[in-house]
Amino acid sequence: MSPSTTVNQHSAPEDKIALFRSLFRGRDDVYPRRFESRRTGKSGYAPVCANEWVRGLCEKPRVKCAHCPHRRLLPMTDELIRQHLLGRDEQGRDFVAGIYPMLLDETCFFLAVDFDKGTWQQDACAFLQTCQRLNLPAALERSRSGKGGHVWLFFNEAIPAVLARKLGAHLLTETMEYRPDLGLDSYDRFFPNQDTLPQGGFGNLIALPLQRGPRASGNSLFVDEHYVPYPDQWSFLAQLGKIGRQVIEPIVHEAETRGRIVGVRLELSDEEPALPWKLPPSRHRPLLPVTGPLPELMEIVFGNELYLPKDGMPPALKNRLIRLAAFQNPEFYRAQAMRLPTYDKPRIIGCAEDHGTHLGLPRGCLA
Repeated sequence: MSPSTTVNQHSAPEDKIALFRSLFRGRDDVYPRRFESRRTGKSGYAPVCANEWVRGLCEKPRVKCAHCPHRRLLPMTDELIRQHLLGRDEQGRDFVAGIYPMLLDETCFFLAVDFDKGTWQQDACAFLQTCQRLNLPAALERSRSGKGGHVWLFFNEAIPAVLARKLGAHLLTETMEYRPDLGLDSYDRFFPNQDTLPQGGFGNLIALPLQRGPRASGNSLFVDEHYVPYPDQWSFLAQLGKIGRQVIEPIVHEAETRGRIVGVRLELSDEEPALPWKLPPSRHRPLLPVTGPLPELMEIVFGNELYLPKDGMPPALKNRLIRLAAFQNPEFYRAQAMRLPTYDKPRIIGCAEDHGTHLGLPRGCLA
């Protein structure tokens, strides 16, 4: 049976699994499993390999899995999804599966955005409201720990990861106009986190939701705008729409044209269109002026930083000032171009500081 809006909590297990796999689609040829060391308590995820720890074949940790000539990766199956949902493998051990979102052709079936700061609920809710304004269906999942959340957007076909990430960056850019406290670090919290696959690697992974263990504590569940879990998780997922590429491409194209993706400071004017060192990476026009009411007077304290009072500062202006003190990290793009991992390299470096009552900017921003 193909997944449909008729799937609910009373449906047959195979129907639930079919719905689950139609939404949380990633690489089928490999999957990561969560581990936890009894000796150190360290936990993480690793790709499941039939030759793991086999003497003479597996040389971990000296040789990483991505470079091992003997790796024999195991595929994702319906049975593994069943074990994940039940929370136990065939031996009765705790079982948590993840998914690698980026396919081998560098496309993806979903985009997930991670929120894990102390204000994750407000941040995620603001992001959801942006999705709603653009008529993009999205789902909020409370994370396994309960201390964060993931907003999921599902596509009805595999689209280029770079396109999906541009959509996410646009949604974040728009959200920061209303909630600048969201922070520029949110641009590095996408799944997938890369535009291209690292050489021999899998890209970043995300834990699959609805595992039985955290569900018992009200976590790893999909919640409404009040952070209350939906009473029928399966019915909610079955009725959640998917987004078509024909919807995404015009949104991204217009956002790029208007400078509404990422939106860090761009130095470009009509008089100097030919200076390549002043052209933004997107080759499009700079940010539009801040609209709406602005304070008539603002006192700036010139010290080791420029201190601007936040009282009375409209969110859109605060957002623009934060982006004024930000720049795109060349190390991120250099690593991405060489197909190296980018997980430890922020895409945007922000230099603004929040001092409670004041916003601090580098003194160079005064010019």
